[in-house]
Amino acid sequence: MDVFERIREMLAEQLEIEPEKITMESDILEDFEADSLDVVDMVMSLEDEFGIEIPDEQVENLRTVGDVVRYVEENS
Repeated sequence: MDVFERIREMLAEQLEIEPEKITMESDILEDFEADSLDVVDMVMSLEDEFGIEIPDEQVENLRTVGDVVRYVEENS
């Protein structure tokens, strides 16, 4: 399974949305109405799933699903 598929499954489960609604262009905060707690949960899940660390200052750059996928691909 590729990185996008894994992230899409994680977000769908965490945010209780249909996986088909999640695209690379989806804005996590606006399109899915995620709040800061959702973002913290997402970051922790990503760190566990991919064995990476995401510094706090990087989190604000992870606006879209594509941003998250690229970050994971470059840092895992």
